[in-house]
Amino acid sequence: MGHNATDRRASLLVWGALGIVYVVWGSTYLGIGIAIESIPPMLSGAIRFLIASALLAGFLVMRSGLSVLRMTWREFRGAAVVGVLLLTLGNGMLAVAEQYVSTGLAALLVASVPLWLVVFRFVVRDRPKVLTLAGVLVGLGGVAMLSLTGGEDAGTVGIVVVLLASVSWAIGSFLSARIAMPANAFAASTVEMFVGGLGLLLLGSGLGERLDPSAVTGRSWLALAYLILLGSLVGFTAFSWLLGNAPISLVATYAYVNPAVAVGLGALVLGEPVTTQILVGGAIILVGVALVISTERKPRQAAEPGGVPAEPAEPSHEPDGEPAGPPAVRLHADSALD
Repeated sequence: MGHNATDRRASLLVWGALGIVYVVWGSTYLGIGIAIESIPPMLSGAIRFLIASALLAGFLVMRSGLSVLRMTWREFRGAAVVGVLLLTLGNGMLAVAEQYVSTGLAALLVASVPLWLVVFRFVVRDRPKVLTLAGVLVGLGGVAMLSLTGGEDAGTVGIVVVLLASVSWAIGSFLSARIAMPANAFAASTVEMFVGGLGLLLLGSGLGERLDPSAVTGRSWLALAYLILLGSLVGFTAFSWLLGNAPISLVATYAYVNPAVAVGLGALVLGEPVTTQILVGGAIILVGVALVISTERKPRQAAEPGGVPAEPAEPSHEPDGEPAGPPAVRLHADSALD
C-alpha cells in the first residue's frame, strides 16, 4: 500500500512538472509578444535575463553558498558563448521577429531546432539513423511550407529572422555538449542568462533601442514579470527536476506540445489568425520532430508500477527553459527559444 502510494505521488509530480513545462514554455511566445508591444524587443530580453540571472544566483548562494558558483575560466567562457548564441542572438532575434509574425507562427518555426541539430551532426560526420534523416526532411518540408505560404500576417523578414534565431539556438545547443561547461546546470544557466542579457543590452542600445518607462503599458510590465518569474525560473526549475526524475523520451514531448500551446494562446488571447497553411505546415514540422525524437530515443527499462518508465535522464545545461533538441542530440530547453 505504502509503495503504491509513493509511486502514485511520484507519477503525479512528474506529470505536474511536465504540465508546467508544457503550458509555461508554450506561453512564453505570447508573453514576448505582449511585452514587446511597448518595450523594445532586445531591451525586454535584457531586463528579463539579467533579473532572472540575479534571482537564480541569489537563490543558489542562499541554498548552497558561494562555492556553487565557482568554475574555471574555461567553463565560464563556454557558458558565456552558449549564452550569447542562445539568448543574445537566438532569443533576441525571436523577440525582434515577433514584431512581424504571429506568436504561433514563430513557435512553429522555432520547433525546427531539433531538425537543425541533426543537420549539424551530419555535417560533423556523426551519422544519424535513416529514420532520423527522414524526420529531418519531413520537418524541413513543413518549414519550407510555412516560409513560402506562412500566414496572412507573416512578413518575409520576420520568417527569415525566426529561422536565423532557430539556427543560432541550435548551434548553441550543439556546442554546449562539446565544450567545457560548469558542472552545475543551475550555475551554468546563471552565467548564460547574465552574459546573454548583457549582450542583449549592448546590442539593443547599439542599435538605437531606448526604454521609456512612461510609455510602457501595465500589460507589458505584467508580461515581462511573467517571463522572468514563470518562464525563466519556474519553468526551468520544473524542467531541471524532470531531467533527474523522468524519462528523457517523456520530457522531450515538450518539443511538439509547446508550439501547439503557443498557437492556441495566440489565437485566443491576441486573436491571431490560424490559417490552413499554418495548421498543415505546423503539423508537418511536428511530425518530423516527433519522428526524430522517437527514432533517436534509445531503448530503456520497463515502466515502474507508478506509470513512469524507469529511464534515467541525461544532464543538460539549459539557459532558462526554452525548447530545442531531441534527447540523444542533447535535450535543451527557452523554449523555448522563448
